[in-house]
Amino acid sequence: MDMPKPIRALVFDAYGTLFNVHSVISTCETLFPGKGAALSQLWRSKQLEYSWLRSLIGRHVDFNQVTREGLQYACKSLGLAYSETVLAQLDNAYRTLALFDDALLTLQQLRHQQPGIKLAILSNGATGMLNAVVMHNNLDVVLDAVLSVDEVGIFKPDPRVYQLSCDRFGLGKDEIGFVSSNGWDAAGAKTFGFRTFWINRSHAPIEELGVTPDRVLNSLTELPPLLASQ
Repeated sequence: MDMPKPIRALVFDAYGTLFNVHSVISTCETLFPGKGAALSQLWRSKQLEYSWLRSLIGRHVDFNQVTREGLQYACKSLGLAYSETVLAQLDNAYRTLALFDDALLTLQQLRHQQPGIKLAILSNGATGMLNAVVMHNNLDVVLDAVLSVDEVGIFKPDPRVYQLSCDRFGLGKDEIGFVSSNGWDAAGAKTFGFRTFWINRSHAPIEELGVTPDRVLNSLTELPPLLASQ
């Protein structure tokens, strides 16, 4: 039996994996008292739904527009009156999302302990959105690349998105590890051929999509020891 090739690049999903999308709740709550958590949850749900629907119907727009449209729907659904100023404030909240507590430490450990492994983000986010939140959280010093679906004009889990990582680093699928807290994203990456690490912070069941992540972890901090043993 052939031994698996060493992982030469680790590619991370951004939203929900490194960046806490629900760190917008405080802004939502300030603007709409008593509705912050509900708005954040519905906003995120519609953001994802619209990205998948636009991919299926072939009407791609960048993630800035998807995010804005998801927000507008969520506000209308919850009966929240909004202005352009309010929408701009919430748009900006997505460019200043907070990191999960385990994100920066993990990336720093990987950079120090595994200097030969490339570290990158691969995200549905638009290039400008991603660069803003990466710079806001000082991740530019630990990442080798920030890859956006803008390059292919379709959202994950389309295989053309995952191929961007192979093309960027000149590596085969079996040399790349993909890290996501989104079960659907881990399933897409596994189907594509990546070795997948699903960060299951909420202890959810595995998605019923006929594929299983290679490893299910409770936290990003479990990654460095795994990579050290390869």
